[in-house]
Amino acid sequence: MAAVAPLAVVGDRVLFDLVEVTSDLAALDAPRRGTWAVVLATDTEPVCARFARSRPARLWPGRPWPGVAGGPEAWTSSLDGPAYRRGVGVIREAIAAGDVYQVNLTRRLSAPLPPDADVAALGAALAVGNPAPFSAVVRLPALGVHVASASPERFLERDGDRVWSSPIKGTAAAEDAFLAKDRAENVMIVDLVRNDLGRVSEWGSVTVPALCAVEHHPGLVHLVSTVEGRLRPGVGWAEAVAATFPPGSVTGAPKIAALGVIDALEPVPRGPYCGAVGWVAGGGQRGALNVAIRTFWFADGGIHFGTGGGITWDSDPDGEWAETELKAARLVGLASAAPRARLGP
Repeated sequence: MAAVAPLAVVGDRVLFDLVEVTSDLAALDAPRRGTWAVVLATDTEPVCARFARSRPARLWPGRPWPGVAGGPEAWTSSLDGPAYRRGVGVIREAIAAGDVYQVNLTRRLSAPLPPDADVAALGAALAVGNPAPFSAVVRLPALGVHVASASPERFLERDGDRVWSSPIKGTAAAEDAFLAKDRAENVMIVDLVRNDLGRVSEWGSVTVPALCAVEHHPGLVHLVSTVEGRLRPGVGWAEAVAATFPPGSVTGAPKIAALGVIDALEPVPRGPYCGAVGWVAGGGQRGALNVAIRTFWFADGGIHFGTGGGITWDSDPDGEWAETELKAARLVGLASAAPRARLGP
């Protein structure tokens, strides 16, 4: 891979001129200038990179994303269809035993990384083909961080002492295709997020201003709820993340028990997938982190992408496999397609 400079693209801003990198989330609340790009993976320390300058994103001026050689057929899965369906069955047995109520089961798709691949070019292609409200690109070559996210989901957003999360549970190809289990999934995770935010919020401030609202995104629709609260005095990003990470919508309920099931069933670590990516303004009073779904990352000579879904007692193994295919098809197609270009530095 050719040498490239550190940068981040968060929302409609490009961050550049890297001045500091730390794993200490408390630094996000320190009175420092600039903007932080944040990557929270599920199996490594946090990455907080402070950039001195930013500007609006514009048309990508560099070489376009080349596409994965061999197209969508070049991708392999960490769990094939039979293994994923067996995992659904194991989770249903755990639910029947009363160990869990819901578990998010995922799989990793991987393909050879194109020569001289630039994650910023991939992010630009995603911005054209799959625009998303919480999109993000973080490129930190010295740390081996190359992430491009087209996430539709808010993990944690802050404005002063107000903090809120918008978990997505329930995915379908059309609005009339939602199942009863989709709403049940959503309500269970709303309860979990209420509990998580309640650990760092003022007593009585946690509310649910939206429950199971329908959102339309490229190629599919989601049920989305919003939970918000007011942070207690002295609570910053480190405490808020400790109380809520990893996101409930991509783990399950109860969270600790669900994580145990995930560890037993998923053969590879999730990495940045199902973590969080986003930005925090210097001083910490404003910022937004996504749930890193619909997310690509580079590692070990490959390009990787995660896909999965929430499993409940009502889950059908064939239907759950089909949902993972639906969630992956558009994004993997874009990453495998001929060059396209747009937003970048």
